[in-house]
Amino acid sequence: MSEPTETKPTQEQKPVAPVAPAADGQEELNPDGTPLSDNQKKKRAKQAEKERLKAEKAAKVQQQEAQRQADEVDFASQNYGELPLNQSQERHGRTYASLEDVKAENDGKDIFFSARIQTSRTPSAKFVFLTLRHAFFCVQAVLAQAPEKVSKQMVKWAATLPSESIVQVQGTISKVSKPIESSTVTNKDAEIKVSKIFLVSKVAPSAPQPFYVDDATRSEAEIEASQSTDRPMPGIPMDLRLDNRILDLRTTTNQAIFRVQHGISKLFREYLEQREFVEIHTPKLQGAATESGASVFKVSYFKGNAFLAQSPQLHKQMAIAADFGKVYEIGPVFRAEDSNTPRHMTEFMGLDLEMAFDEHYHEVLELLGDLFLFIFRELPKRYSKEIATVRKQFPSDDFLVPDKLVRLEFPEAVKMLREAGQELGDYDDLSTEQERVLGKIVREKYQSDFFMLDKFPMAVRPFYTMPDPKDENYSNSYDFFMRGQEIMSGAQRVHDADLLVKQMAKVGISEESMQHYVEGFRMGCPPHAGGGIGLERVLMFFLGITNIRRTSMFPRDPKRLAP
Repeated sequence: MSEPTETKPTQEQKPVAPVAPAADGQEELNPDGTPLSDNQKKKRAKQAEKERLKAEKAAKVQQQEAQRQADEVDFASQNYGELPLNQSQERHGRTYASLEDVKAENDGKDIFFSARIQTSRTPSAKFVFLTLRHAFFCVQAVLAQAPEKVSKQMVKWAATLPSESIVQVQGTISKVSKPIESSTVTNKDAEIKVSKIFLVSKVAPSAPQPFYVDDATRSEAEIEASQSTDRPMPGIPMDLRLDNRILDLRTTTNQAIFRVQHGISKLFREYLEQREFVEIHTPKLQGAATESGASVFKVSYFKGNAFLAQSPQLHKQMAIAADFGKVYEIGPVFRAEDSNTPRHMTEFMGLDLEMAFDEHYHEVLELLGDLFLFIFRELPKRYSKEIATVRKQFPSDDFLVPDKLVRLEFPEAVKMLREAGQELGDYDDLSTEQERVLGKIVREKYQSDFFMLDKFPMAVRPFYTMPDPKDENYSNSYDFFMRGQEIMSGAQRVHDADLLVKQMAKVGISEESMQHYVEGFRMGCPPHAGGGIGLERVLMFFLGITNIRRTSMFPRDPKRLAP
């Protein structure tokens, strides 16, 4: 065997004595046949280790490059991204599901829907948690890397989507092993494993975000309890909410509140329609301040002035004089009262009705009582999910509904209040505090949060109220109360023209200023009665909410005309 060619040593490489390769199982030898020294063996082993590490490093670099090249090819690029501007280009005919379907019993089912991103959390680069919201349902969704389905680019993109963006999502409903901890998630026993997600509408970078919807949904108790933790939750002041009402209305609580409000109007209509009432629409501009000149809004009307209607009262009566028999209206009511209380607004929605009766105004009173009982009994049946959603943020006792209408007469109420320590005269109107006290007495005595008070003093009722024929100090008028607060005022109306003119004169209203109104009674009008109900108040007291501004979509009060 020829000897290897000798190479000139360099600074990096020192000469190593050539050795004879050993046969399998034999010790390596030097060229002269002598065994390798220990030093030579160590050098040989060290050189071999260097070669091995070098080969491993090269292989790793090659593997990383291959992975980098593979990563640059986004295999999930068709499963996410921003959709083109929707200009109604086409229809795909797909069925969009409700987030209500995200529950354990639907485990494994596919789902396709649109929703808003309420919150986003990225614990690692491999997955992102999204809280998705639509109407008053809020669910958790998970987007996690998966071979050939979800790429790291897809996860990274989804993690950058700002809250309140609208997305289109496809995924699978998955039952969770333990309830989801988030207090704002409504369906806690299941989540969505996302396979596709597309941006439908993005939030502009300049769009104001004065608070997060997630925070605006929390209860006072939850906020208070968090103050002693390392992550205190912010409270959202009422004015800040109302100044940014669109954002505030997106909360699951508000979505539920105004669906219950819709339910009250729907049930009001349903009950009256079944009894052959006719829905009418009366003008909101009037030529005279008819009910109380100090509490109407004056508006410029061409070369003169007009007034916003305090109620549809006069025109309801004119409809009865025109032989419509039973009428109702749902419309705005305006009161120019500088009342900055939790239960007053300058504009609210009135549920008004008027009805001709045969013999006694109690025919109408009984119908009103049955109407309210129908509404109160049907709401929990038809809107149980909405009511439960509201109570998560605004806990309250169940509204107690009696089997039969609780009806008190005014002198009886005065006696009950005096026995409870309240001071008032026989013919004094009730103060707000006295109404509340009376409400507590009725709740304890009759197990009811709803009652009616009949025979109010004549001095505290409008001019068109019929006096009580047995005692001129009282009238054929009534109020209805919820949780001790008034939600409806009504009465038998004066249908005799001479008596009407006489009572108008007592409050300084001339016959000439209301000529068209009075004429209807001179031409003959049947006896009739009715009432006006405050929609927002009914909703407020039924749900146990403490401020009427929460039950008005865009409230108006002495200090607010926007948004």
